[in-house]
Amino acid sequence: MKTPLLLGGLLLLFLSCGDRPSKDIAITSEESPKLKDYLPLTELKLDDLSMFKVETGNWKIVGDVYVDRSKDKVLKSSPGKGILANIPDGEENAGHIFTDFEHGDIEIELEVMMPRNSNSGIYFQGRYEVQLFDSWGVKEATYSDMGGIYQKSDSDTDEGFKGSSPSTNASKSPGLWQHFKIIFHAPRFNDTGDKIKNANFQEVWLNGVLVQENVEVTEPTRASAFEDEKARGPLMIQGDHGPVAIRNVKYKTYEARKLALNDMYMTEYESNSDIIGSLDTLTLVGEGKVDSISANMVTGNRVTRILSYKGEMDVPNTGTYLFNVGLNHGGALLIIGKDTVVDLDGKFTLDTPGIGKIELEKGKIPFSFIYNKNYPWYSGFGIMVEGPEMQNMPLHAKNSLSSSRRGSKSNILIEVGEEPLTQRGYMMHKGEKRTHCIAVGDSGHINYSYDLSRGAILQVWEGDFLDVTQMWHLRGTNQLAEPKGFSVSFHGDPDFMVLENKETVWPDSIPSNIKFRPLGYEMGDNDLPAFLHQEEGVSIRNSFVSSKDGRGLVRTISIDGNKDIWHKIAEGETIKKLEDGTFIVNDESYFIDFSGNGDLKPIIRQSNGKDELLLKIPAGSGNITYNIIW
Repeated sequence: MKTPLLLGGLLLLFLSCGDRPSKDIAITSEESPKLKDYLPLTELKLDDLSMFKVETGNWKIVGDVYVDRSKDKVLKSSPGKGILANIPDGEENAGHIFTDFEHGDIEIELEVMMPRNSNSGIYFQGRYEVQLFDSWGVKEATYSDMGGIYQKSDSDTDEGFKGSSPSTNASKSPGLWQHFKIIFHAPRFNDTGDKIKNANFQEVWLNGVLVQENVEVTEPTRASAFEDEKARGPLMIQGDHGPVAIRNVKYKTYEARKLALNDMYMTEYESNSDIIGSLDTLTLVGEGKVDSISANMVTGNRVTRILSYKGEMDVPNTGTYLFNVGLNHGGALLIIGKDTVVDLDGKFTLDTPGIGKIELEKGKIPFSFIYNKNYPWYSGFGIMVEGPEMQNMPLHAKNSLSSSRRGSKSNILIEVGEEPLTQRGYMMHKGEKRTHCIAVGDSGHINYSYDLSRGAILQVWEGDFLDVTQMWHLRGTNQLAEPKGFSVSFHGDPDFMVLENKETVWPDSIPSNIKFRPLGYEMGDNDLPAFLHQEEGVSIRNSFVSSKDGRGLVRTISIDGNKDIWHKIAEGETIKKLEDGTFIVNDESYFIDFSGNGDLKPIIRQSNGKDELLLKIPAGSGNITYNIIW
């Protein structure tokens, strides 16, 4: 190999979207990497109803929808395109809707909006239901809640599929757009038509949370359109239980195709350099035929090595293929035919994989893969590939990506009991490491993080509290505390600022000419902190408590000073004021309920291509309270 190679460090966590491989090369969800790129999905156009089979008038294409959170099953719409809305009108005008295409294995992404107490469902092949339901505030989710896989049997004593509850309630408030990503595998049949494998929901993601994994469905669920099972069928959306809106539908169908690596030969070399000119100049450690590729093939402990693989790649179908190569540390080079597809030469950040696309012809083609373990204490690589009608799948052997974790302990979690907890540490926010953070968790499992150096709330989440594994196992590297649960992030800029006027650009950090004095925090009678700081002589006190009505965080701000000061409440691509007086950020992120603050009224302005919700607080002293709802 004469190709010069500069190899840099890279850390990757993949999100596997592929079939679970056989036991000898299986990867766990803990090991599977987070893909940063995908082959494009097919968009289901919502310009009209021509992509559907519909028999009743409750389904329509609209341009916008609005939910009144105080009323049950009310969905208002306005004319336009891009949203599929179900607005039933009595029992005779409340039918289901079917796609005009049928599917077997499918990956689909879509957004849904639920009115209060409304109910619907997505039936894969018209038979197997993922539940759509207003589950906001439900503490113990069941199969009938948002993201549940519905049951077949009518009672616990009946035989039949019992349903599958989501692992956590990741459902948002009524009136917010909610994102689904679902990977479904159709049942399999032999040549005589006998079922040999049940339908399976490989993954159901709701609002970024994996709520179902590898759920086998033994039969059509209740209220399905068909009682039999087949290899293909249409998607069905339930229309007789309540209003629902759907948008941004994208999908990809899969056939039973896999890319295989054959006739492989591995050579291991000694090396302690990031830069390799020629493998011929290196000391040979070992060589031989292999039937898989893995970082575990490195011999010796705390050594630096190069593994070089050569073999044939059996391509199942002609078309575009996307390869993702990720490393715990080191470097890698992937060459297919005469083309360099991935070259990890140090240009990538710690959480970004090497990504390459290439057009391949069906058949066999030579490939080379070189892995440089240039750091004694870390090893591990993963290779994922997807292609035409082929689901994303691993090419690396079991534990290859996680081999650096041999002997490591289980994750270290901080859990909140009956008393609130606080934890200082580093936290990531929108790709930036924040070093002066505190996380706060309460007994109701509503948690948030706050940046003391900028006086800014960073994010809020419901569920478990913190994963602090990196604060102990990787001290000196990331040292991060990671939120556990369904979260919403905020702008992260300073929450308060003295501005010349309402057009002044909001800074992303405290400007050097601003007198900013952090004063830490004090614990209240409720064992929750109140954060204190001074800005240009204005004293500011921030406190947060869980909302008693649904999922929310109530913020109280106390101000005392002789200057006007501005408060940046929210930032987003869009911010709108709704009919009920609340503000909605990005259609899907969260609501701000600012009612009850007298004459103080926030304004919406545009700045740097985004909307900002700002409040001018006049000089003097007083309190402001508002609710963040998600």
